[in-house]
Amino acid sequence: MARLSIADLLSEEEAGLHLELLAGSRGLGRHVQVPRIQKPGLALAGYLESLHPDRIQVLGSTELSYLDELIERDAAKAGRVVTQLCSVDLCCFIITKALSPPKILLDEADRRDIPLLRTPHQSSTFISLITNYLEERLLPQSTLHGVLVDVLGVGVLLTGKSGVGKSECALDLVLRGHRLVSDDIVKVRLKLPAVLFGEGSDLLHYHMEIRGLGIINIKHLFGVAAVRERKKIDLVIELVEWQEGQEYDRLGLEERTYDLLGVSLPLQTIPVGPGRNITTIVEVAARNQLLKEMGYHSAAEFEDRLEQRMAEAARLHSKSIIGDNLE
Repeated sequence: MARLSIADLLSEEEAGLHLELLAGSRGLGRHVQVPRIQKPGLALAGYLESLHPDRIQVLGSTELSYLDELIERDAAKAGRVVTQLCSVDLCCFIITKALSPPKILLDEADRRDIPLLRTPHQSSTFISLITNYLEERLLPQSTLHGVLVDVLGVGVLLTGKSGVGKSECALDLVLRGHRLVSDDIVKVRLKLPAVLFGEGSDLLHYHMEIRGLGIINIKHLFGVAAVRERKKIDLVIELVEWQEGQEYDRLGLEERTYDLLGVSLPLQTIPVGPGRNITTIVEVAARNQLLKEMGYHSAAEFEDRLEQRMAEAARLHSKSIIGDNLE
């Protein structure tokens, strides 16, 4: 299971979290394991059953105001509440709106080694930022060998054995105006509820290996319009070498899927052989996938028409037989 240390969270700069450490520095090695956060209002009231220690605990003005009033009314009770709350092995607290926490919370966080951080963002803004960031870092991910291309807005993942022609096909697609996302290594991330996004590795970004030519930079050769940072994966196309005697789908009625990170993606298998323009076939497959997503299935419509024609022919044939017998 993916996890993220509080130290990594504190040092993050690109996500715009703007976190600072107030207490609990010895607990920076603790980890966040789920992309959801929690506001521990009920826990401050003494109800700990619904508290999730593996989630970031966000304290806003409502929680801190309640705690301040409790301290004024009954400091001893407030101390017990904070002690009880921190007795749970929490990953961290984050205070929003740059508010100042009460001393008893700072002291208890230091004593229990629970990192206490602060951000200037409003609670709603910060919750949105941190949730998106954690979903990016904590949800399941995988790395696979293939090429990801944006063809007419359809994210096409090309797979197949090394040397079958994936990179050459992708290069031809780029020449036709489509966009390269990644060549050779595709990093795939799951985003809720069941969407897969692919992107390139940091080292190989926008680079492509063409046998006999070497490493080329697509962005420099064809401009920024020829590449994409990431793309949702909509279709998987497996390129295989043509084999005589092998049966291939000729009608398009066979619905096959490719399972990746628990998500089932449409799968097409395209045999590669002399005289077959694989780039054109891939482009048509992407167009056909767009039609399917809009509710139109060419092969299924053809099958329906064929069945209707056969049923009509059978009806006319039976009618002619019955008519001949009546005579």
